[in-house]
Amino acid sequence: MTAYTATVTVRLKHGVLDPEAETTKRSLERLGFDLEALRSTDRYEIDLEAESAGDAAAEVEEMAERLLANPTIHDYDVDVAQRE
Repeated sequence: MTAYTATVTVRLKHGVLDPEAETTKRSLERLGFDLEALRSTDRYEIDLEAESAGDAAAEVEEMAERLLANPTIHDYDVDVAQRE
């Protein structure tokens, strides 16, 4: 078994209201920052052991599908890296 760290980034799909991001965007604009858009995300870092990076990615994909993201309103990315 090899040790991996998987990073799952979960964000709302385009078109889904993101009140947290809208509030933060307005606050940044009041502070003088000029931005086109802002989206909030959740990021999870998962340490696990697996036979291969592919096996680790498959397991984390299942975690994302079953709990970390709601596929109806969220998009997510999974990145897996071997730990030293």
